[in-house]
Amino acid sequence: MSKQTIPTATHMLMPTYNRFPLTLVKGKGSWVWDDEGGKYLDYTSGIATCNLGHTPDSVKDQLEIQLDKIWHCSNLYHIPAQEQLAKKLVENSFGDQVFFCNSGAEANEAAIKLARRYAQEVKGNDGYEVVTFSQSFHGRTLAALAATGQEKIQQGFAPLAKGFRYLPYNDKQALEQLVTDKTCAVLLELVQGEGGVVPADEDWVKQLAELCKQNDILLMIDEIQTGIGRTGTLFAYQQYGIEPDVISLAKGLGSGIPIGAVIANQKAAQAFTPGSHGSTFGGNPFSATAGLATVTHIIENGLIARAAELSTYLEEKLQRLKQQFSPIKEIRGRGMLQGIVVDDNAIDYVTKAREQHQLLVLVAGPNVIRILPPLTTNKTEIDQFISVMERVFAS
Repeated sequence: MSKQTIPTATHMLMPTYNRFPLTLVKGKGSWVWDDEGGKYLDYTSGIATCNLGHTPDSVKDQLEIQLDKIWHCSNLYHIPAQEQLAKKLVENSFGDQVFFCNSGAEANEAAIKLARRYAQEVKGNDGYEVVTFSQSFHGRTLAALAATGQEKIQQGFAPLAKGFRYLPYNDKQALEQLVTDKTCAVLLELVQGEGGVVPADEDWVKQLAELCKQNDILLMIDEIQTGIGRTGTLFAYQQYGIEPDVISLAKGLGSGIPIGAVIANQKAAQAFTPGSHGSTFGGNPFSATAGLATVTHIIENGLIARAAELSTYLEEKLQRLKQQFSPIKEIRGRGMLQGIVVDDNAIDYVTKAREQHQLLVLVAGPNVIRILPPLTTNKTEIDQFISVMERVFAS
C-alpha cells in the first residue's frame, strides 16, 4: 500500500490521540476503505461500537426516516423513540428505569451521582465513596477518571475528585476491605477492556454481589464495552448469575451514533427526581432512533445467539494460534471481546497487521492485542483474520 494521505489540518486538532496514518472514508459490514481505495478487515468495530458492522441497513433506514421528522427538541418534551428504547432495555434486563446521555463517561458520571444521591437522599446517610478496581477504565471526565484504577490515565489531572477507593481485581481476600461506613457503591467491569481484556472470576463476582446486597451498597456494572451483545449475551452480567442495581451503557448502543444510558432498578432509580440530573442532548430523537433500531435488530434477528456461536469458533481458532506461536502467552476474553497476550510489544503486531495485511486490530495495554469483530461477522472473515495473524506471527 502507498503511504496514506495525512489531512493538512491535523495540526489544528489537539494532540490527544496517536493516530494511525490512515484516513477511513467508507465502511460496510466488517470492512472499511481508506481515501486511496485500500480495503481493510475491521476487527476493531470502532472500539466495540459498531456491533452491527458499519452502516447497517436496519439502522440507516430508520435514521433516514427520522432525518425528515425532527432531530432535537430537548428533554423538556416527550420523545417517543427514547421511551420505546427505554421499554426495550427494561424488558430485556433487570432494570426498571433508564436515563439517557451521550457517552460512556457520561453514563458512568450519572451512575456515580445516582449512587451518592441514593445513599444521602434515600438511605439518609453520608455515604459517598465508590469502590472500583485496579486496572479498570471508566472514562475521561474528572469523576470517571478518578474512578479509573490506572495511574497513567490520571497523570497530570491532580487533585483527583475525592470519593473513590481501589481494590485489587479478582482478589477474594481484598473483598474484606470492601465496606466502610462511607461506601455507597461498587463500580465494576466484568471484562476489563482497556485494562488488558481481563474477565472477572465468577466466584469473586458472586461474593462481591452478596456483600453489596448484605450492606445495601449499589452494585454498578460498567457495560460500556461489554454490553449490547458483545460478550455473548445482551449484557455481560447475565453470564455471572448476579443481578446488579445499575448498569452503564454506550458504545454498541447506537451503531456509532453517540448515545449512552444508565439502567437502574427501582430501588436505585428513585434517587433521581426532577432537577437532580439532566442532559441537553441525551436521548434526543436522532440518537434514540439509532439506539432503538440497533437493539431491536440485535434482539429480533437472533444476533446474540449467532455471535455466541461464532465467538466459540473464534476462540477455538485463537487457541490453535497460541499453540503455533510461542510469543503468544494467553488467549482471554468473552464472546466477541478477545485478547491475545504476547511476550513483547503488542503494537508491533497491530502495526504489521495494518500495514502489510490490511487488518485492523487494537491494543489493550502494552502486551495485549485486542480483537473486537462486529457481531455480524462470519466464519469466512474469521478465517481470513486468523490467516493474517498467522502470517504476522510467522514473520
